[in-house]
Amino acid sequence: MATTRNASAHWEGSLMEGAGKVTLDSSGLGSFEVTWPSRAEQPNGRTSPEELIAAAHSTCFSMALSHGLAQAGTPPTSIDTTATVTFQPGTGITGIALTVTGAVPDMTAEQFTEAAEGAKKDCPVSQALAAVPITLEAHFTG
Repeated sequence: MATTRNASAHWEGSLMEGAGKVTLDSSGLGSFEVTWPSRAEQPNGRTSPEELIAAAHSTCFSMALSHGLAQAGTPPTSIDTTATVTFQPGTGITGIALTVTGAVPDMTAEQFTEAAEGAKKDCPVSQALAAVPITLEAHFTG
């Protein structure tokens, strides 16, 4: 069964001087302020579309990797993923770097890296963002 999730944004003013708010409608978890400077310069307590993409990608990748490992008979003890989304004003999103650290009993570092590469390919968010270069750095803690 398909699921849908909703978020909405409200913006007032011009791009450079205006401000907005993004609201996580489906979960009701909150609203977050966004401005051009929080996107193109320093966050200063506000979010950006790129930070929201990074949150979605790191979560989806972790879930995909955990699932793949469990299906292979080697469920992880823990998976920690950071997604870094690079935004270049005037150009757009120029890259995404995933960094994952995993603790998986009964697996080698090479097997973990292979599983992580597979999760990068199979993660639905990775697939949706395929127009952007995505790199992966995997760290194995055993």
